[in-house]
Amino acid sequence: MAEAEAAQLKEEGNRHFQLQDYKAATKSYSQALKLTKDKDLQAILYRNRAACGLKTESYAQAASDASRAIDINSSDIKALYRRCQALEHLGKLDQAFKDVQRCATLEPRNQNFQETLRRLNTSIQEKLRVQFSTDSRVQKMFEILLDENSEADKREKAANNLIVLGREEAGAEKIFQNNGVFLLLQLLDTKRPELVLAAVRTLSGMCSGHRARATVILHAVRIDRICSLLAVENEEMSLAVCNLLQVIIDSLSGEDKREHRGKEEALVLDTKKDLKQITSHLLDMLVSKKVSGQGRDQALNLLNKNVPRKDLAIHDNSRTIYVVDNGLRKILKVVGQVPDLSSCLPLTDNTCMLASILINKLYDDLRCDPERDHFRKICEEYITGKFDPQDMDKNLNAIQTVSGILQGPFDLGNQLLGLKGVMEMMVALCGSEREVDQLVAVEALIHASTKLSRATFIITNGVSMLKQIYKTTKNEKIKIRTLVGLCKLGSAGGTDYGLRQFAEGSTEKLAKQCRKWLCNAAIDTRTRRWAVEGLAYLTLDADVKDDFVQDIPALQAMFELAKASTSDKTILYSVATTLVNCTNSYDVKEVIPELVQLAKFSKQHVPEEHPKDKKDFIDMRVKRLLKAGVISVLACMVKADSAILTDQTKELLARVFLALCDNPKDRGTIVAQGGGKALIPLALEGTDVGKVKAAHALAKIAAVSNPDIAFPGERVYEVVRPLVSLLDTQRDGIQNYEALLGLTNLSGRSDKLRQKIFKERALPDIENYMFENHDQLRQAATECMCNMVVNKEVQERFLADGNDRLKLVVLLCGEDDDKVQNAAAGALAMLTAAHKKLCLKMTQVTSQWLEILQRLCLHDRLSVQHRGLVIAYNLLAADAELAKKLVESEMLEILTVVGKQEPNEKNTEVVQTARECLIKCIDYGYIKPVS
Repeated sequence: MAEAEAAQLKEEGNRHFQLQDYKAATKSYSQALKLTKDKDLQAILYRNRAACGLKTESYAQAASDASRAIDINSSDIKALYRRCQALEHLGKLDQAFKDVQRCATLEPRNQNFQETLRRLNTSIQEKLRVQFSTDSRVQKMFEILLDENSEADKREKAANNLIVLGREEAGAEKIFQNNGVFLLLQLLDTKRPELVLAAVRTLSGMCSGHRARATVILHAVRIDRICSLLAVENEEMSLAVCNLLQVIIDSLSGEDKREHRGKEEALVLDTKKDLKQITSHLLDMLVSKKVSGQGRDQALNLLNKNVPRKDLAIHDNSRTIYVVDNGLRKILKVVGQVPDLSSCLPLTDNTCMLASILINKLYDDLRCDPERDHFRKICEEYITGKFDPQDMDKNLNAIQTVSGILQGPFDLGNQLLGLKGVMEMMVALCGSEREVDQLVAVEALIHASTKLSRATFIITNGVSMLKQIYKTTKNEKIKIRTLVGLCKLGSAGGTDYGLRQFAEGSTEKLAKQCRKWLCNAAIDTRTRRWAVEGLAYLTLDADVKDDFVQDIPALQAMFELAKASTSDKTILYSVATTLVNCTNSYDVKEVIPELVQLAKFSKQHVPEEHPKDKKDFIDMRVKRLLKAGVISVLACMVKADSAILTDQTKELLARVFLALCDNPKDRGTIVAQGGGKALIPLALEGTDVGKVKAAHALAKIAAVSNPDIAFPGERVYEVVRPLVSLLDTQRDGIQNYEALLGLTNLSGRSDKLRQKIFKERALPDIENYMFENHDQLRQAATECMCNMVVNKEVQERFLADGNDRLKLVVLLCGEDDDKVQNAAAGALAMLTAAHKKLCLKMTQVTSQWLEILQRLCLHDRLSVQHRGLVIAYNLLAADAELAKKLVESEMLEILTVVGKQEPNEKNTEVVQTARECLIKCIDYGYIKPVS
């Protein structure tokens, strides 16, 4: 019984194979193999299953099945040839050659075997030639590099060739197999910077996308040695080693998921131990005096990029927990460094900021309150442990640490400000005679004044002290920071005109001084950064922002500083904040008149709007900013590294762009200066609010601009998703409307764009807005659909049974709104021209179809009338019975009246289409021509 069933399953598999259903065939052959013990039948089944493997490109399986058939019958010529084909695809040319050689011996006259034999012979010879030439090239390169007497030009060329070879999979494997890792270690031992750099870059190429090689190289070179190279005072070397470590981390963690054809994935032991070891060494680097400032920055960059989760949907945050437990104190030590103290670690201008960013990212990556409490306790213990009445330097480090945390997770920083003695220590340091104490204290006071409640405390306790320092100090660095402190305290009331902290005119004086410092190129960048930060606070005052946009030198100085400092998070944030203030693109709470009356009645404070915050003044400021070249600055800022350009800064930039795009006349200028291109990344990543604002700005540009100019090349396809996201019903009406206008413009450009819009599942949303009661939304959605129906997949949705899509378009043709009618008639004209079935379906969806068609053909607006006549022609051409129904109605009279008109410049198309309809009726023989 089993043998009979196996034979039956074999036949069933053959039938599936003939029908090209290879998966079903494989299943049948596999089931048959389980039932039969007949060796001959088993050989046939394995052979047949090998054929299925070849068809489905499962070459390893095909080779295995063919081998089993050959084990049963060594002269099975079909199995031999199938194994040959599978082995060739797997890159095992020499084994494939042996199989086809055996086939040719068994059947010498078979032309197919002879041809395969010749082809494989040529391929093997070529492979050997390349192999031997590559092997010899690798050896030659190392000989030149390791020979101290080699010429400099030859050595440089050999180094570059080695780096290029290491980046190719075949080249990397050759270097690896030819004792390359040992030779590269010898290059590292030479201590010659150019050779060490070449070795590091070659190792990076070899580790890329290959877990096994990355593991071997990490263990051979050793993490401590890699970190010692990272620590050197050489920017180029530090960057190259940072890249090597990043490539190793990507390969070990599986982030670099490249496919390698013809290579089976190497089995590697669990890599978590190696990854933990790398993290541990990077944390140790942070507090080592032997590490350069550049090396410390790169260690922080690696931790920033690889420790916190990239997606909070991933539950595992074990790497962050490990760093908090084993390295948070080390990161806090970096944050608390004071450059002017002799005990300070080697730093760059960005080191403390990168450490603040890392603390922020780690804190954001925590999942629950107990984890956050643990994080806070470590910070509290570290800071309070630094307080020492006998050692002022330790107190400085403590306050600097609080200052650094305030630049990272604000809520944690504000909690730390509540620690006993912190605020008092800040005020005490302000009164110190040492300039370094004053410098740290003033910076800390600036960062501490984030909340109005804190600012009120400092206004009460610290303003007179800040003013005193400002008047007495001769140190420009302290003077400018003190001024910023006063700026921040002066702006504590926000945009509320009635809640000014200082006397009338004080903020304008502070702003004037900030602008003066900003324009002084002799002052160092870090100090000028504080001037921008001062303006970021002061420009909440409408008088200040109005003066600032009229001060072209100050505006240009800020723009140049932003372009030159794309690696400084604080400058980018401050510039973005200043521009948000100047364009009034911050959120403004809606004023409800009843609540205002209630507040006045209960003698509560009522926020007041400054006269210069009205629309006319805002429009004038926007014009001045555009004229000053703000778009090119924004575009430059958008290109900054993601660790520097935080999500909050991206949101601010998106707000500015949206404000600049408000006037349609300005959008051409924005496109010309690269604004369209710069908006795309802002719309795809960042905060939810930022993405919506950027998408809305894109919609405004896409609605009125030529997409080929605004978004050149492939970028135009990236615009579709942000626009589709604005169709969400949670967005407001203006966002829906402008997104529809943008999609209408894009869908009119090419079928590839229509396809992209369809794939982003925009069609259901567009159809929903066609039902909308709002006239403009309904019109925009219908116009968009008019362009979309050119696409075949959209047409198929109309052809499908059981939906009212066509009925909706027909009924929209009968609307009173000319623009809706025009768009709906255009869509219907294209649909009926594309499919005869839709012509017949149109007459069945509603009993009003004929009346609507007649109204279109008699319409006062020529474009609508022309589209109606095109629909009539499509119906006439589709079906003789349908044509007869139209001729028997009043349609014939309408066509005759329109067709008899004398053509002129305006109505030529209308008259011509009506006449074509009448000629169609004559062709059917339903009417006769008049002589």
